[in-house]
Amino acid sequence: MEKEISRETAEKIFNQHSAYVYKIALFLTKSKPMADDVTQETFLQIFKKYHTYNSDRPIEPWIYKITLNVTRNQLRKQRWLIFTDSVPESASLHSIEGQLIRSEEEQQLWGLIHKLSQKYREVIILHYYADMKLSDIAYTLDIPLGTCKSRLNSALTNLKKQLACTEIVIKEDIYETN
Repeated sequence: MEKEISRETAEKIFNQHSAYVYKIALFLTKSKPMADDVTQETFLQIFKKYHTYNSDRPIEPWIYKITLNVTRNQLRKQRWLIFTDSVPESASLHSIEGQLIRSEEEQQLWGLIHKLSQKYREVIILHYYADMKLSDIAYTLDIPLGTCKSRLNSALTNLKKQLACTEIVIKEDIYETN
């Protein structure tokens, strides 16, 4: 029997997760219009597929898995919009986050992050910017935890090589899974 999502539940999920979904979409696409489209399509998919959600598990990894899939589909459809060297405008982000994104170091780091391959970029964004545990990232990306840790380590190693002449420090908690 399929469980329908109630209006109250849908509103609660949207209110709790829409800003986060938008932020992830913006980080991945670097395009406000595309992030808006991804956010809208993500919630349409969430509401449509709510009956497939396993309520024994946390909802966040399920939502972000849908977000990543929708983002990937959007990027495939519009390859020419992918990852320019500029950082997205941050007017819609909260003030502290907006200030960080506008900083010169953050712009440099974002430029390097967006040069990483998609599989490394996703792990970096989900771990450091979406604050997800590595175990949840592994579930979201449908990869083993060891692979997730390896991707994060490879991404950080790559970034460190590129940042050797800068003052940016990368947090090294790659094996922290809490």
